[in-house]
Amino acid sequence: MRLLQQAPVSSLLLLAIAAVFVAETAAGGSTDTAVLTRFGANVPALVWQGEVWRLAASMFLHIGIVHVLVNGWALSQIAPMVEGLLGAGKLVLLYVVTGLCGSLASVLWHTWRGEPNAVSAGASGALFGLIGALIAFLLRRRDRLVPQAKALLSQLVLWAGINAFLGFTIPGIDNAAHMGGAVAGLLLGFVVRDRRPQYAEPV
Repeated sequence: MRLLQQAPVSSLLLLAIAAVFVAETAAGGSTDTAVLTRFGANVPALVWQGEVWRLAASMFLHIGIVHVLVNGWALSQIAPMVEGLLGAGKLVLLYVVTGLCGSLASVLWHTWRGEPNAVSAGASGALFGLIGALIAFLLRRRDRLVPQAKALLSQLVLWAGINAFLGFTIPGIDNAAHMGGAVAGLLLGFVVRDRRPQYAEPV
């Protein structure tokens, strides 16, 4: 309830992801390829055939309970920070744009590898996008950051680095989506304006 009051859009994103996961489960299971495909998983061959809506739909799908719990927990930590710093509108913008970039990067990567029927899904691309945007946002103000914000910046960089390493070393992780979202987030984070300068000391 507190999260809903302080970060309503972040809460709605989490509720949407949870609702879609329940629907996946009821339809036959979130690890069933047919269910995932029907619900809008990212499949390169289908995207190239014109089903571009999958680039967005796949951002709300997850494969298995562990996947949705890990992404849900991470999103519950990161999204409220973005919403508090930049506002609800920019949170939605960043989530959608970086998520789409992550999905597109995944399609391009799997197509290049000759895997047109690869099935991918998850909020990770958008999540990495939000982290990238926060890192760039704080880097722009690194000379004026309070100690808490400097610690946050270090934690974000460490978290991103660890997850990038895991993505390259653990099979089954769509690292292309992670990197596509992160790069888009970094670029946007260097230009997006904050709602209130609560992480910086007065000039």
